[in-house]
Amino acid sequence: MCEEAMGQDKIFVPPRPTFERCFDAIMKTKVFVTGCFDMLHSGHVAFLEEAATHGDVYVGLGSDETVYDLKGRYPVNNQHERKYMIGALKCVKKCFINTGSGILDFLEELKQVSPDIFLVNEDGNTPAKARLSKELGIKYVVLKRIPHNGLPVRSTTALRNECTIPYRIDLAGGWLDQPFVSKLHPGPVITVSIEPTIEFNERSGMASSSRRKAIELWQNDIPAGNKEQLAKILFTYENPPGKKEVSGSQDALGIVLPGLNRLEYDGEYWPHSITSIHHEEVLHWIEEHLSLVTLGPRQAKFSVLQDTIISRKNTKALAEAAVACWDSIKKRDLRSFGKNFRKSFEAQVAMFPRMLDGDVETTIEKYRGQALGWKLSGAGGGGYLIVVSEHHIKGAMRIKVRRKSV
Repeated sequence: MCEEAMGQDKIFVPPRPTFERCFDAIMKTKVFVTGCFDMLHSGHVAFLEEAATHGDVYVGLGSDETVYDLKGRYPVNNQHERKYMIGALKCVKKCFINTGSGILDFLEELKQVSPDIFLVNEDGNTPAKARLSKELGIKYVVLKRIPHNGLPVRSTTALRNECTIPYRIDLAGGWLDQPFVSKLHPGPVITVSIEPTIEFNERSGMASSSRRKAIELWQNDIPAGNKEQLAKILFTYENPPGKKEVSGSQDALGIVLPGLNRLEYDGEYWPHSITSIHHEEVLHWIEEHLSLVTLGPRQAKFSVLQDTIISRKNTKALAEAAVACWDSIKKRDLRSFGKNFRKSFEAQVAMFPRMLDGDVETTIEKYRGQALGWKLSGAGGGGYLIVVSEHHIKGAMRIKVRRKSV
């Protein structure tokens, strides 16, 4: 029937879809991301916007209980509020709450979405996620943590605490700050203070529990004053009389003392001497050659204090490796540092075999060809694998050493 015969009644006939439009609708790439996304900030949005350049973005949110299990605290915004805010972003196709638990709480959702790409930030990159993607035939993509142009770097930790209190990494000799170890043979613990540039995992062996106590004491930053005396205050505050397991003093000292520090222990809770290095060339050298590979947070019930083999021989090996690490750092001898960094870890594992499990061994093997040395950030069961390498490890995180205040 022609249009004139129809009078005023016109029939709208939509244009026939082109082959290209049909193809795009069918073949649109699906991108899966997962996380907590608490206290939505510009860093979250920048990440999701970049994810959207790869295809349609599906977001799996960690439930409130999963966040508590992994981080030791509930999120500020509950799961329903977080889901509403993320789902409202135009760069997100769909948002849902993960039904599982633990670091792979998104497993069922990942299978249901069946994405082409599983996309993570450097601080969300874990061997478990990479292996799972490979098993399911999903492309695994790791993005650098870069803020949107003109905006500051944001993290939930920074917004939550609004503080600059650092974390600490022990580079060698960890466990010698415990009297039951150093009484068998004296030796140093080598620590470096790390700026909170990202939201480091809780229970990762980077003195996060001591840091929480420091925030209770000082809120935003470490106050002015004698740093060793401030560290003693923090150590005492964290270890009140009657506490069953006393946290080693390297935690408090490693947080409060800026730069690189050598803490000498000889069967006491507090070191008998402290030597610090603040030379810019040394601190910058450390930053250039250390990378952190995420293993995931240590599980709450994990205990490393089982099946220990704490002998004078093993303690001596740990102390000697720590001394050699210190000398290598001062000389900026990278190969020697990597070798003795690894020896320090091997000495720790000889005393505390539970530090090393299948996941850690698998991760070490993955990076062995690029690494000169490696060790765990803490006592095992999760955290980070710290890698010494000539060049930055792709997909790993860089660190920023806290400098001495002027």
